Amino acid sequence: MQTGFIDLARLTPISPVPGCRMRTPFGQNLMLSYLEMDNGAEVPLHHHPHEQGGILIRGRLQLTIGDETRVVEAGSLFLIPSNVPHRAVAIDGPATVLDVFSPVREDYAELTNRYIPPLEAPAG
Repeated sequence: MQTGFIDLARLTPISPVPGCRMRTPFGQNLMLSYLEMDNGAEVPLHHHPHEQGGILIRGRLQLTIGDETRVVEAGSLFLIPSNVPHRAVAIDGPATVLDVFSPVREDYAELTNRYIPPLEAPAG
């Protein structure tokens, strides 16, 4: 658990899927996730019991929440209720996202990933 001011450069990143790096400071009931995605990186469709909100800081994403998919740009905000499937793909360059989770994602607190499945290899 961290409190006060956070220096991202001092946090150990985790890579839940190829092309994605996140740093996840957290308090007692809330977690931040600073996510950097390479162009074309994908966080595949997944769900978790935590509520999630976020803002796209930089870049463009193809973002799916439930049954709706949109292309969102820097400054876009989103809220994802508990257990709703969602997916993100960085398009037209790299992207940076600041996510907020409540309660704290126990897997990220342990520097692991429990909810995002591995990407399937392309056919062919």
